[in-house]
Amino acid sequence: MTRLLDAQGLEIAGRLAATDLAIIGPQLVCLVGPNGSGKTSLLHALAGIGSASGTVRIGGADARTASPSVRHRLFSYLPANRELLWPLTVRDVARLGLAALENEIDAALETFELTGWADRRVDRLSTGERSRVLLARAFAARSALLLLDEPIANLDPLWQLRLMDILRRSVSAGGQGAIVALHDLDLAARHADRLIIMKNGRIAADGDPAEVIAGPCIPAVFGIQRTREGWRPA
Repeated sequence: MTRLLDAQGLEIAGRLAATDLAIIGPQLVCLVGPNGSGKTSLLHALAGIGSASGTVRIGGADARTASPSVRHRLFSYLPANRELLWPLTVRDVARLGLAALENEIDAALETFELTGWADRRVDRLSTGERSRVLLARAFAARSALLLLDEPIANLDPLWQLRLMDILRRSVSAGGQGAIVALHDLDLAARHADRLIIMKNGRIAADGDPAEVIAGPCIPAVFGIQRTREGWRPA
């Protein structure tokens, strides 16, 4: 049973595949695991993508079958694929499906330093810049829950840190919860309220980031261990 509470205490509950999870929010939850461990599959299931069995309820609404106008209030999903080949402007992409939220769109563009690029075509931006546009759209929706798949991919080191700081502030302010798939163990441990390690589609470890990082699961799942010189093969 997947159970979450948003900032208003509304229950977000679901039953998906073999993954049992309980989250009291708002929290920043980071999913880590080797390639193919099930991080993306779990996010897809929560977002209603694919054929995963089960339901996800946010505040009593079925997030997997809700209409688009309802879904954007329940969750925002950022896929790992950042390809944007349409001849649309930055603002056009940021407002897709969110035409009634111009103030939020303006704020999100400013947060990701895209205000001066609002009229630039996204197909002429770099991959990292397109990532920031899609992140701005995800934040502009002001959804109860952010589902972000490898959001730091293609971002330079500065924007990786900035994004995690933005997430940390947003969750700490009580505005929304976030479930974020990452590969960077240190970045996840530094910012998360809770760290979940996945392996073969199941949860291998779950808890306080410092305890999970120091525990026996990291060598067992990733084949690495922390030394004085940093991470090394176990």
